[in-house]
Amino acid sequence: MQAEKLQLKDKESFMAFCLKHRNKIDDSFLCDEDLENFSPDEENPTFIVKKDGNIIAAASLIVDDYHRRGKNGRFRIFYSENHNLDIYSALLGEIIKHIKEIDKVFLFIPLINSELSDNIKSLNFTAERYVYLLTKEITGSQAVSFPEGYSIKEFQPHKDEEDWCYIRNIAFSNLKGNSTPITPAMMHKQVESSEYLEGGLLFLMHHKAPVGIIRGSKDNYEGEPAMNIGPLAILPAYQGKGLGRQLLRAALNFAQEKNYKKAVLCVNADNERAKELYLREGFIEVEGVVAYEYPVT
Repeated sequence: MQAEKLQLKDKESFMAFCLKHRNKIDDSFLCDEDLENFSPDEENPTFIVKKDGNIIAAASLIVDDYHRRGKNGRFRIFYSENHNLDIYSALLGEIIKHIKEIDKVFLFIPLINSELSDNIKSLNFTAERYVYLLTKEITGSQAVSFPEGYSIKEFQPHKDEEDWCYIRNIAFSNLKGNSTPITPAMMHKQVESSEYLEGGLLFLMHHKAPVGIIRGSKDNYEGEPAMNIGPLAILPAYQGKGLGRQLLRAALNFAQEKNYKKAVLCVNADNERAKELYLREGFIEVEGVVAYEYPVT
């Protein structure tokens, strides 16, 4: 079957296709707000396959400024209803032909979706990393005790973006999938998004200097409101002092103040210290995804 470029007249059908199948795939960029703001343009090259006038497969890539700076593109969706390898191959071929200055494309697939993983691996995608979703029931306040000289400060929009980016970028510079620096403009967008939770962005201060960050944002898990935690980042010179645990507990207390009953977060499998911390603090691993990448050059 032939893959064709998504036209505006088929946008609603494409959105319906995404909604229909997002519970089978990684839905990080398939929430209602993302789809409402979606437009098939240079930042979102999108191709579909039709049968009897209906969309049966789609591939949509995200190549916004953040991903371009990392020379990669992330699939919003790459899925076929009948799991035909020829369809996946046709979609990938069209995507590759219509992108420039990109070294690789990647997507996340739930570990339980082995059928999709098998097709992706048959196209010569390779597993680059594993990411796990952890959850925690919020049943009471957490004891928070910072050493002398440390305190918590609330992020102030239009003032603290550069400090936030500096800490995040330094702390994540060697973490797979997160090494591309974020920018103050990206932080502006986060504050303006529907996921923004006022008071949910916190700095860890050492005297008057910001040395760590943690973010709590609006999310849902299994149909119920949940606070999403991440990133949690601390400058290297301040790591290994137990500060991450206290910062995490402060975020959980904030979630309780906002009447959340559950917190969720994602962690890279190779970030063993962070995962160990979360498990010790009562988080439970509930889902896993594998990041597959395909070299374009």
